[in-house]
Amino acid sequence: MSHYDQLDTWIDAHFDEQVQFLQELIRVPTDTPPGNNAPHADRAAELLAAMGLTPEKHPVPADLVHAAGLQTITNLIVRRKYGAGRTIALNAHGDVVPPGEGWTHDPYGGEVADGKIYGRAAAVSKCDFSTYAFAVRALESLGIPLHGGVDLLFTYDEEFGGEVGPAWLLQNKLTQPDLMIAAGFSYQVITAHNGCLQMEVTVHGKMAHAAIPDSGIDALQGAVKILNALYAQNTLYKQISSKVEGINHPYLNVGQIEGGTNTNVVPGRVTLKLDRRMIPEENPAEVEATLRRVIAEAAAQTPGITVDIKRILLANSMRPLPGNKPLVDALQKHGGIVFGEPIPALGTPLYTDVRIFCEAGIPGVIYGAGPRTVLESNAKRSDERLELEDLRRATKVIARSLLDLLHS
Repeated sequence: MSHYDQLDTWIDAHFDEQVQFLQELIRVPTDTPPGNNAPHADRAAELLAAMGLTPEKHPVPADLVHAAGLQTITNLIVRRKYGAGRTIALNAHGDVVPPGEGWTHDPYGGEVADGKIYGRAAAVSKCDFSTYAFAVRALESLGIPLHGGVDLLFTYDEEFGGEVGPAWLLQNKLTQPDLMIAAGFSYQVITAHNGCLQMEVTVHGKMAHAAIPDSGIDALQGAVKILNALYAQNTLYKQISSKVEGINHPYLNVGQIEGGTNTNVVPGRVTLKLDRRMIPEENPAEVEATLRRVIAEAAAQTPGITVDIKRILLANSMRPLPGNKPLVDALQKHGGIVFGEPIPALGTPLYTDVRIFCEAGIPGVIYGAGPRTVLESNAKRSDERLELEDLRRATKVIARSLLDLLHS
């Protein structure tokens, strides 16, 4: 039996245990916001230690966490050193958006039904805590000489940009890998992704009684003009095409609106939160300057309206580094074997933590358990789910690829 076959056999034999591990991770909520994620790290650490993968706990200082808009974060590192050679980081994040409405399964139940596991983060990306941990366990079960090492990185602020997750670990030299793989979907190797600019726009007017509206300045009417101007940008964005396969054009979304005090009061303040996805070819500084200008010009159409604009997130796009070829080759090779179909290498409109590693000069790709598309997984929607066979097969692909990269 080949080493590859031995890896596959070990993963099959331990798959029920792997699913139970993922269920336990899903059952500890990590809604972000509010971002009280240290309890999940504590539970994950217990489960990892019980498997012989005792992690280091790295609590992030409270002032940094609060400045990032979160409550608590403890990042985990499991170090497996096999000898001289390159270190490969495997990074998955445990923070998630709140469940929202419309679930038919408990979002924190980890229920298994019809060959799928349901729950918030089942597909993005607590699943890859298990993918990566069990791939490493399978690799070590071979008992053969290996070179280099693996850093399992389990972090908790991908939803808020990664600055107190991977960026904090790298800045403090707590991990210094040569290559890295981050949580993703199984049917493609992602080598590039969009950037993201998020901004908070507060529109100020003057409150007044609705019976005498002329005594006030309607912030909502000013906000409507700003919204129309922002949405008009999407028509322009469709004229811009990325040259990266898998990425189409820029896009702007207003995801949250809040304001006013009562039905019979002219609103004196309205706040908008917007998300601008940037293709790899765009310059973030130019994108932000253009948005600020569009907002200011729209606000000026309503006399008396003033606007405060605050950047709340800037995530640069990910551009592939030439050194990622060993990762791409191994994952495509074994993905093709295990899934029985070609595994493409392309870009994604999402943004992720991987850009932080690439900005530090560490070649990385995105690959893990999951379906073909975000839509198929219901990520960030009700009834998020993962096909268990995708989890099993992705674990085999990661284990096989690690064998290629760390054994000679």
